Amino acid sequence: MNKLLLRYTLYILPLPVVFISLVLGPAVSARQLFDWFVEWSLRRPPDEAVNRDLLRAVLWDVRLPRVLLTLLVGGALAAAGNSLQALFRNPLVSPYILGLSAGAAFGAALAVTIPWLPVQLAAFVFALLAVALSYYLARTNKTVSTVSLILSGVIVSGIFTALLTIVQFLTDPFKLQTIVQWTMGNLHNASWDKLQSAALGIAVGVIWLFLFRWRMNVLAMGDDETRAVGLNPEHQRLLVLIPATLAASAAIAVAGVIGLLGLAIPHMVRMMLGPDNRYTLPASFTFGGAFLLIVDTCSRSVAQFEIPVGVFTTLLGGPFFIFLLKKARIGWEA
Repeated sequence: MNKLLLRYTLYILPLPVVFISLVLGPAVSARQLFDWFVEWSLRRPPDEAVNRDLLRAVLWDVRLPRVLLTLLVGGALAAAGNSLQALFRNPLVSPYILGLSAGAAFGAALAVTIPWLPVQLAAFVFALLAVALSYYLARTNKTVSTVSLILSGVIVSGIFTALLTIVQFLTDPFKLQTIVQWTMGNLHNASWDKLQSAALGIAVGVIWLFLFRWRMNVLAMGDDETRAVGLNPEHQRLLVLIPATLAASAAIAVAGVIGLLGLAIPHMVRMMLGPDNRYTLPASFTFGGAFLLIVDTCSRSVAQFEIPVGVFTTLLGGPFFIFLLKKARIGWEA
């Protein structure tokens, strides 16, 4: 397929997926929603057998905020993963691998336990701390190797996961249930309030990354090339690292830990479109949002009970991560 056509296909992919997600699900069928929409658009006399209040409540108060929140969360995690992979010149890097997810999870859980601590702020601060620790531990002689970065990320993730376990052990049972469900990656509590709380951080982070996406191309060429064009590589890394952490932590604070999405989606997009971040960043956002929306729709539709969306993404992303370990740089130079 022509790359230009493929690129625009990825850009508009969320539109049909959003529509399908809105009409699929329990409680209200797609046929009921279609009949109600036709009745409303054509100004037909109301059908007494159709509970219009129920349809409106399900569509507007339940499904729409969940669909929009899922789209933003998936897009934010994929865009952050794309940016971090370009930043560290490593296709195996992701918010999950670098410890960002574990740091944000600990911060958000701590905020749940301590009422006066803002959830978004705590998630962002500890996510940034986790990424900074991973990078610092991996840096040797002004270079960061693939193996050392992955190992340091595993260590930092383990530390913050242990701290999260301590918070779970010390908190009361009512809050513990909330934290445990949240760590599985869940969107069943989506609401307009949660969408509003996450939208600002995700929007600021993603727009910031979009404006700086050309700098990622420069950083991906190496420090010497970055200095050759008059840019300070350390300063430019911060200008990418901060918004990537902001977007990912805002998503994790409302949706919990959704594993390996930020690893698999950017790599898939890069395999389709090439390594140019001017195109892969927006495509990662739209494709990541559409992918998570498909997974979430399946999680709430295929069974009588709802399966946490984080379970699905980990089961799908695990084999893909093994594939990347075997073919570490496929799609990076292409």
